[in-house]
Amino acid sequence: MRKIKPMRRSLLFFLPFLLLQCRRQHVETIAVKGSDTELNLVLQLAEAYMEIEPGVSVSITGGGSGVGIAALINGKTDIANSSREINKYEIGMAGNRHIHPESFVFAADALAVIVHPSIQLDSLHLSDLGKIYAGDITDWAQTGAGAGRISLYGRQSNSGTFIYFREKVLHRDFSPDLKQMNGTAQILEAVRNDPGAIGYVGLGYLTDLHGTLREGIRIIRLSDGHGGPAVSPLEKSAVQKGLYPLTRPLYQYTDGFPEGKLREFMEFEKTTAAESIIEKNGYLLPRDAGLAASIR
Repeated sequence: MRKIKPMRRSLLFFLPFLLLQCRRQHVETIAVKGSDTELNLVLQLAEAYMEIEPGVSVSITGGGSGVGIAALINGKTDIANSSREINKYEIGMAGNRHIHPESFVFAADALAVIVHPSIQLDSLHLSDLGKIYAGDITDWAQTGAGAGRISLYGRQSNSGTFIYFREKVLHRDFSPDLKQMNGTAQILEAVRNDPGAIGYVGLGYLTDLHGTLREGIRIIRLSDGHGGPAVSPLEKSAVQKGLYPLTRPLYQYTDGFPEGKLREFMEFEKTTAAESIIEKNGYLLPRDAGLAASIR
């Protein structure tokens, strides 16, 4: 009978233990990329999920909705965060690469219009807001808010918020004077520091983690073309009734129907704990915006 050398005998003894340790240390990674509107919210949802699922690491980066959807199409992310629906061109590109996008609405957002606090303006009609961003109205005197050239701030063209605002408010191209910012935080900072500024940001960026309204900005109430009153995005009951004109669903896209830990994470986003995080951060629950939170 062949004898086992002492060193080999030791390795055989420790092998099951080493394999067990490897299994314990294995961490499954879920990659999430896309919308800056959703970035901070999904970071907090991921942190809460990882507390109850330490064997899963959720990695999250921004860049804009278009960047997230492109990453999904190219197989570079598990979840694409998007503040807009995927478009026909992107669906075609996905099909060419055998990617089958499935959507999930996990929250909703009211897009807020903000100005520098020195601008004495309380409300705007949606059509006038469109004229401002198209460049037809260029001075605050044309709105009754006192003289001063209007400085336009918005997102870059790969942003879902850019596309949503253009389609919902302008129905045409932005003014060439629009200053396109990399992210929502940059819009906030620009509006705080520019006395002629106007910008648009997601509702979740209006307050800090304690729910306190951020300083250095004025929130403009909006009215639509249906004769309703001008409404602030902070008026939750009015937003729930559909009276605020700039309310939108927040999407997540996956390649096919999610399974395993990916599905578990997305199901977690519908739990009571997740809903508490969504509301604490100033976002809306899908049902409060007349939407269904479901993986379809």
